[in-house]
Amino acid sequence: MKYDNSFIEELEKIININFDNKDYFITAITHSSYANQYKNIRFNERLEFLGDSVLQLCITEHLFNYCKDKSEGELTKIRSLIVCENSLYEVALKWQLGKYIRMSKGEELTGGRERVSIQADCVEAIIAAIYLDKGIEFVKTFIIDNFKDIILKAVRNEIIMDYKTKLQETLQKNGEIDIRYKLVKYEGPPHRRKFYTTVIIDDEIMGEGQGFSKKESEQNSAKEALTKLEDKNEQ
Repeated sequence: MKYDNSFIEELEKIININFDNKDYFITAITHSSYANQYKNIRFNERLEFLGDSVLQLCITEHLFNYCKDKSEGELTKIRSLIVCENSLYEVALKWQLGKYIRMSKGEELTGGRERVSIQADCVEAIIAAIYLDKGIEFVKTFIIDNFKDIILKAVRNEIIMDYKTKLQETLQKNGEIDIRYKLVKYEGPPHRRKFYTTVIIDDEIMGEGQGFSKKESEQNSAKEALTKLEDKNEQ
């Protein structure tokens, strides 16, 4: 992967930012593995630390101002749904961020570009870079613009953290239904296994999922089953 100026400009266009200090941005998209491979290069862990706080503050203020009917406890729960790893990963996917993160060849070969934690952490680092480069008011607007769909879903309580539990609750409202998860196959080296799972409901395959752990693949298969059920109910 060649990380040149055109590469940086391409990502800037995707997230609709023009950095005055490009070094902030370059550091934000640099994984520690890349810095370990090429010495004396800054990586994004310190920016991630700052970005987490900036994100928390901006989301907290937004919810405080616009959710006046919510209690402190309700606001805390909503915020936790917005600033969690899954939501950050959703933003990363929107930006196609996995393609642009600077990482070592070894990290890339073991699935680093697809890793949820790496992409989520990078989103926080980018938020910090924007804060340092543009200031709090700019980054506040940037965050609300990029998280608006997630914020709306969180306020409406439409974000599901545990798809397996939600699927069970949905299906067993009117009595017991047989729900089974079957590991179909796994592939890849032991340190980077990819698992493929189906969820079987009353002997019918209702969802398929994959992930870098059996738990993740089961959650994704349950998520697909829920989507199918929702589509069926809307017909």
